Amino acid sequence: MTATLIPATLAFREDGTPYSPRFDDVYHSTFGAFEQAEYVFLRGNNLPERWQNRRIFTVLETGFGMGVNFLATWAAWRNASARCERLHFVSVEMHPFSRDDLRAALDAVVAHAPHSSGTEGTSGTSIARLAHELVDAWPMLVPGTHRLEFEGGRVTLTLAFGDALEMLPKMWLRADAIYLDGFAPAKNPELWSPAIFKALARVAGEEATFSTWSSAGDVKRALEQNGFEYRKTTGFGTKWTMLVGRFAPRWRVRRYEPPLPLALTERHALVIGAGLAGSALVERLAARGWRVTLVERHAAPAREASGNPAGVFHPLVSRDDSSASRITRAGFLYALRRWAALDGAAQRSAHGAIEAPVRSHAGLLHLATDDESQAVAAALASFGYPEEFVRGVDRAEAESIAGVALAQGGWFYPRGGAIDPASLCRAQIAAACALPDAQVDVRYGVQIERIERAGDTWQVFDESGTLVAQAGVVIFANAHDAARAAALDFAPTRSVRGQLTLLDESPLASLRVPVIGDGYAVPLPGDVTLAGATYEVDDTDIALREAGHVENLERVAQMLPGLQVAAANAAAGAHPRVWQGRVALRCVTSDRLPMLGQLGDEAAARRDAQRLSGAWPLDLPRAQGLYGAFAFGSRGLVWAALGAELIASQLEGEPWPIERELAEQVDPARFLQRALRQRSL
Repeated sequence: MTATLIPATLAFREDGTPYSPRFDDVYHSTFGAFEQAEYVFLRGNNLPERWQNRRIFTVLETGFGMGVNFLATWAAWRNASARCERLHFVSVEMHPFSRDDLRAALDAVVAHAPHSSGTEGTSGTSIARLAHELVDAWPMLVPGTHRLEFEGGRVTLTLAFGDALEMLPKMWLRADAIYLDGFAPAKNPELWSPAIFKALARVAGEEATFSTWSSAGDVKRALEQNGFEYRKTTGFGTKWTMLVGRFAPRWRVRRYEPPLPLALTERHALVIGAGLAGSALVERLAARGWRVTLVERHAAPAREASGNPAGVFHPLVSRDDSSASRITRAGFLYALRRWAALDGAAQRSAHGAIEAPVRSHAGLLHLATDDESQAVAAALASFGYPEEFVRGVDRAEAESIAGVALAQGGWFYPRGGAIDPASLCRAQIAAACALPDAQVDVRYGVQIERIERAGDTWQVFDESGTLVAQAGVVIFANAHDAARAAALDFAPTRSVRGQLTLLDESPLASLRVPVIGDGYAVPLPGDVTLAGATYEVDDTDIALREAGHVENLERVAQMLPGLQVAAANAAAGAHPRVWQGRVALRCVTSDRLPMLGQLGDEAAARRDAQRLSGAWPLDLPRAQGLYGAFAFGSRGLVWAALGAELIASQLEGEPWPIERELAEQVDPARFLQRALRQRSL
């Protein structure tokens, strides 16, 4: 179970140096925070020279603190004459600052930053601006991985909030440079323990370098035991010595090699499906400079489940902080950041080329049922989530938020709400097409029938047998049709019929925020209320049904008493008009988690089934260049952007945006793995 995240306490010593009462240690040398960062970590890893002309360069840090090392590295990247195309900075922090405390801490150190450091990297002016951007982007203090993007995505900060002993072994990346930072080994021995260095050895790339201000004997021994070579050099400030070195193991120290980019002659991907999954993939790949061909069988994007008038988005709270809760939390927070970026792109676009996604901003209420109220209340008390993420509300406060009478209280997500999925899909595709040097080809009205391998590419054919396109990568984002088109036997997806009801001149016209529980109600423009939705497994009939409208109204009326009269009239057949609504088919898996990532090679697995009977996900044979993003069920809004970022990261060999164990929970090959372990092939 995830541990409660305890924020750092900001304090200052008499000389103005930021100080941690918890660890009884300072955050940086009294000789200067940015001077120390440049001397120890940038020069210690021979940066910025080592990232010259690299496409991707990844820095891994063991303690984020105030973010001084990140800011110094970012500034050096900005000022480098020959820099890497994309800089990734990954850092673990057990006790992150609140946004206000981070601002205060950085204000203090930036005020003492030299206006000209004398080296290629930081200046007081640039650092102040970058610090302001970091504070503005600072995430909510909830456990897990947070992905922040700067410089249009060319600088990416991945923050892992939690105990480094737990988080570092779960991260999946290839580190080119390692910053060994944190409070002194005598003050915080866990951060310098052998387990930390073992985790670093798992992800260090070939010839990865490291540096640290510490030269303690235990640190040197742990480095040697895990394949790192070190040498002493002159330390910074009052430190006589510090350590620098590289990863150069003389023996095998890991089972799996850290990720590399997919080997391709051209970075060209064909995405099948223009719903939430496909449009997010187009935007994430185009942002990395990929050539993308988007194929959709309908005449426009978002014509199936993604075409509902509105969908709700919110995290998931559970008492044990399950994998589904952690994945949904990461997806929710990442989606909010991507949507904010789309808002900004829409404001900057000329002649309305990009429309901002249409969404609500007043929050979302989740009303408790009798069997979940105690469990959720216990979870909220246990994890101590910040109120900007979620807070419990009694009925009176919930009614004040909602603007209508409610049956009970529950909990409130201030950043939750409702969004028009079709507007989101259009915005993502438009943003991809509007990028400088964009290479996006959108083809509507094309039904994909089959794929074939041809040399190092995949050929995609339509129903008539005509070749539509060929690319080194094909990503199936076409929901129910994905398993058939990809010829997957181990993809147990099912269709779930969902019928929505639209109430014009609604009794709930004063409803201010979406309300969910055993059903949901969403306020729409024009005093319309969206009520839903039915959940009918293996039912693919898309015709509207009177019984479905009655069911929707009755369930919502149990939460919002103002709808009881309308529900009773509907049940009695006494409604004065024909109900309006929409039917969509959700695609779900047997474990209710999405399919995100590289597909398994089922034929190869069958041939080698005996050897693979105890296989882990990284042992499985994979279908070269084939990926999936489907089976989102009713959570496409919170999973699509994160899923697209995960697949793009896998293709590029970048740090993954979530922990590896969570990525394995949504791995499309997980059902193949289970079949191998059960010896059922």
